[in-house]
Amino acid sequence: MKRFLVLAFFVFYIPMFSQIDELHFLKGKVICQNVDFTSIIITNQRSQNSLNPEVKGDFSLFVKLGDKLLFEGLAVDTKEIVITKEDLAKKLFTVTLYAKVIPLQDVEIKTYPNINAVSLGILQKPAKVYTPAERKLRTAGDFRWYYPLLIPLGGMPLDGLINGISGRTAMLKKELEVERKELTIKKIEDNFEEKYFTETLKIPNDYVKAFLFYISDNKELRTVLAAKDKVQIDFVFAKLATEYTTLLKEKENEVEAK
Repeated sequence: MKRFLVLAFFVFYIPMFSQIDELHFLKGKVICQNVDFTSIIITNQRSQNSLNPEVKGDFSLFVKLGDKLLFEGLAVDTKEIVITKEDLAKKLFTVTLYAKVIPLQDVEIKTYPNINAVSLGILQKPAKVYTPAERKLRTAGDFRWYYPLLIPLGGMPLDGLINGISGRTAMLKKELEVERKELTIKKIEDNFEEKYFTETLKIPNDYVKAFLFYISDNKELRTVLAAKDKVQIDFVFAKLATEYTTLLKEKENEVEAK
């Protein structure tokens, strides 16, 4: 009986041990996006042999069943794989790695308002900032009476001529004026509450919007608003409010007379 057991041990276990110790040629491929495969290091932790995959991720090495392969690199997450019978049976052993996410430090952007084209001596005064409507009109150009005289010299601006004939320049001027009115009204609404017009200037509540539209094209008002001179702003507002309320009374009297 003892002899039978010893014989059975040699029959079943000796081949298994020999299979574990047997070297196998493993052909593999690393799969990873946006990574230089040659920067990856593959290490057999049993034999301590290391290698780098080729440019396309292909690699090959001798392994034994149960060997641990370590895949690591600066650009990939580290991965450890234990070689199994199934791995050895494959024609191509593939390993999927993932690119390492490197958190970036916060970048502080500092602005230097005192450094500009004027302070650097590039411009003598700040460059004019154009609104969208102003840029369109500036690009279109105006038609001048002397433009035809420039034809022989080849210096006549075609944009000014074409836009002058088609009426586009006139249309752009109207658009510019509308834009200026809208910007003026927005600036007033952003800086003054409605009660300023109803309580201080005595504008009827139902006519505040109409009053703003009435004063939006006043050049004197635009000038003091740009200068941010509160005393002058109050003075111009009071003068325009008097004009407007007088017009309202005249209209009411005309209606009553009819």
